[in-house]
Amino acid sequence: MNTTVSFAPRAAALAAALIAAGLFSAAPALADQYRGQRLVVVDINGELMRDIPEAGSVRIVLDNRGRRLLVDNWDQVIGLEIPAWQYQGQSSIIERGGESRMDASRFPERPLPPRQQVSRDPFPEAPRARIERRDLNPTTGTVPTRPKIIEVPAAEEPAVPEQQVQPAAKALKLTKAQVTALQVYLDRNGISPGVIDGRMGSNVRKALDAWFEATGERIDPADADLIVSRLAADGGLAFATYTITAEDAAGPFVASIPSDYAEKAKLERMSYTSTLEMLAERFHMDEAYLRELNPDVDFSLPGVQIKVVATGSEKTGKVARIVADKGKKQVRAYDAAGKLLAAYPATIGSTDTPSPSGEVTIERVAPNPGYTYNPKINFKQGNNDKILQVPPGPNGPVGSMWMALSKPTYGIHGTPEPSTIGKTQSHGCVRLTNWDAAELAGMVKPGVTVSFID
Repeated sequence: MNTTVSFAPRAAALAAALIAAGLFSAAPALADQYRGQRLVVVDINGELMRDIPEAGSVRIVLDNRGRRLLVDNWDQVIGLEIPAWQYQGQSSIIERGGESRMDASRFPERPLPPRQQVSRDPFPEAPRARIERRDLNPTTGTVPTRPKIIEVPAAEEPAVPEQQVQPAAKALKLTKAQVTALQVYLDRNGISPGVIDGRMGSNVRKALDAWFEATGERIDPADADLIVSRLAADGGLAFATYTITAEDAAGPFVASIPSDYAEKAKLERMSYTSTLEMLAERFHMDEAYLRELNPDVDFSLPGVQIKVVATGSEKTGKVARIVADKGKKQVRAYDAAGKLLAAYPATIGSTDTPSPSGEVTIERVAPNPGYTYNPKINFKQGNNDKILQVPPGPNGPVGSMWMALSKPTYGIHGTPEPSTIGKTQSHGCVRLTNWDAAELAGMVKPGVTVSFID
């Protein structure tokens, strides 16, 4: 992923995420002052910022020492960027002299330190310092509107059996930013929530169940402290800034994708239809959500900066067995020891064209596949009664990846419509998002067992 973030490469994850979201710009004075140090953003109580403000709700100002302060519309300082070593009690998250990697077993349920262990006044000179105001919207020069402040109460911890799911998302209405952070965290760890859209839907809940199977831990979706601190510790927070390149804008694209297979077969390739669609898939996002985060943006212009989610690298490992769970609409991948490596929401068969039953094996893996439409052995679409060859491409009938199964004509594959995964039916095969199919394909070889269960 070629993400352009305007900050030093080894900056602390919290500060980097704020910069990427457009809330900071790299100031030479601060860069010189803290060169080579890891930075974090703390609130007025000296704790890592729990709620990241939206662009337009705060201003960034420099004091006479070159530090960046977050100031709200009432001229109140709400946060400050400081070197990581000045932040107390976070050795389990930020280690001096090196990067720490996420390991679920290293994190207690409440990893942030108690308030009384943190300095109550981390920047006493900030309110009295001479500041230089900076407008977050220099293009229009407009004054930000009064911010909407959302207080997230601490999650309750009733004594319930560990295996019982906490209905926290139903008891507390989560913001889209909170759900997005959860989706990004799961996505980075190979427990896919499907498209990242900021919605607490069925695919997210299935992913939380899979996380419990893999780790023995129940994540409370309302526990913002837990999710934010883990994101900060490994890969940075949920949002980043990406600069659209000339290659992104160039395509090639097609004007539209016809529904009729005979018309599909006439195209040179089943390409993306726009830069927006291509970037949404690259960052595992729902197209509508990507546009919502970037209103009035022309995605076809090189050099334009957009807000995206910061997905991680693909999961690695060696898959020995795959379970295609028809009832749960989920594919789970296990290693030779029976440990869950990855889980993906899936669309598996339909009433008219059911998927296989029992056990089959993967016979071959084919990236960027074409598709042969044969009404005699597949399904009948409209008046098409001849064999048709549909060219390859991410918008092809089987997406950008095909894993053929030992039962003829069936496979595990990608899809041109990632937002429908787990919510619609297929023509008997197992459909995943293109990125999930690519990740799974990188961990399997011919001969891997696929078990279909009801």
